[in-house]
Amino acid sequence: MSRTDKTKPLWVRHAEHRPRPVHDHRYGPCDLPPRPTREEPDTRCRWEHPGVLLFGHTCCSGCNVRSCVKEWQRMTRADNRRERYAGRREAHRHLTGEIDD
Repeated sequence: MSRTDKTKPLWVRHAEHRPRPVHDHRYGPCDLPPRPTREEPDTRCRWEHPGVLLFGHTCCSGCNVRSCVKEWQRMTRADNRRERYAGRREAHRHLTGEIDD
């Protein structure tokens, strides 16, 4: 059990899950390293940050489905509540004459 995905260093898990390149060609041609490395390269183009795995949905992401769904539902409820309250405030302002069409 000592060689599970949980115990692998983040940069190893990152390399195993085919990271995406992040390109920046504003100041010259592509200088993307051939593969991700442990240290941060001194290049304009680079591989995505290994921390992306922690919030993505891979087998090593560290975010199981149940907790992600629960957190998403909490954020959605808060957004809906904000939108609902804003609508009520606007309707109240319209009825009291603060807002004219």
